[in-house]
Amino acid sequence: MDKKLLGIDLGGTTIKFGILSLDGEIQQKWSVETNILDEGSHIVPDIIESINHHLDMYKMPQEQFVGIGMGTPGTVDLEKGTVVGAYNLNWKTTQHIKDEIEKGTGIKFAVDNDANVAALGEAWKGAGNNSDEVVFVTLGTGVGGGVISNGELLHGQGAAGEIGHMNVHPNGYLCTCGGHGCLETYTSATGVVHIARDQAEKYAGSSQLKAALDNGTDISSKDVFDTAKQEDPLALRVVDEVCYYLGMASANIAALTNPEYIVIGGGVSAAGDFLLDRVVANFKQFAFPTIRESTTLRLAELGNDAGLIGAASLALKLQ
Repeated sequence: MDKKLLGIDLGGTTIKFGILSLDGEIQQKWSVETNILDEGSHIVPDIIESINHHLDMYKMPQEQFVGIGMGTPGTVDLEKGTVVGAYNLNWKTTQHIKDEIEKGTGIKFAVDNDANVAALGEAWKGAGNNSDEVVFVTLGTGVGGGVISNGELLHGQGAAGEIGHMNVHPNGYLCTCGGHGCLETYTSATGVVHIARDQAEKYAGSSQLKAALDNGTDISSKDVFDTAKQEDPLALRVVDEVCYYLGMASANIAALTNPEYIVIGGGVSAAGDFLLDRVVANFKQFAFPTIRESTTLRLAELGNDAGLIGAASLALKLQ
């Protein structure tokens, strides 16, 4: 009987499930809606019900699974398998996920933070090329990340890898964390738009982006990058500022762990090489010479599957 892994990517809108081989190939995938009503009390029972239903449907016994791994928002206690502070799931109190899912499915279970498991996914099967030294930076509504060193995720006392809250501009933009000048405020999707609005106020020349902003048009980070690719002068200024901060932060991260790869993912990374080439130029400007030669910046490759694959990799350690 071929042993399998089960991965779960728990998000505020959707819970994604996958059955994978031991070498990380996805063989079955499905998803259910995340029901956050009643303080998120339906989420874990829904996960258990969905797993049991699908294993029954696929005629796969519990014994076939090495384990279940899950990525979740919030603060995770790895040993106890609990989560607290996942506000987008409506989880305001400590959730004893491990105990409940092991009891409900009869399969061993491991859990970690969603940004960390996405890092594991990219390191194992994506742009990290199965290296033991990888940093993953994800640029979405916020900026998250995970740091893998000697093949292990760094957790510190629980908050290691909070790359989005590195300070890149003292006394800069106010962040949701209460600080000023966090990387997240300059390189997230919302940060890109914030920079665009600020730059447009000061910009006196002709610009398609400025005209859109002056007319009160809602713009996205994708709009900024698309306009910059058309050589709009204001949009290019905005992109240059975003890439300056991301390149500087990447050099600072690399100075601490000297990874083989820094992998950039998330929605903003869809700008592709147009983004990456500019970030690399700034990285090389700021990086320590040894690191400049030994660390490579790459775009993420797994897209929405990174979390699922990384979550499943947690289960490998349950063997």
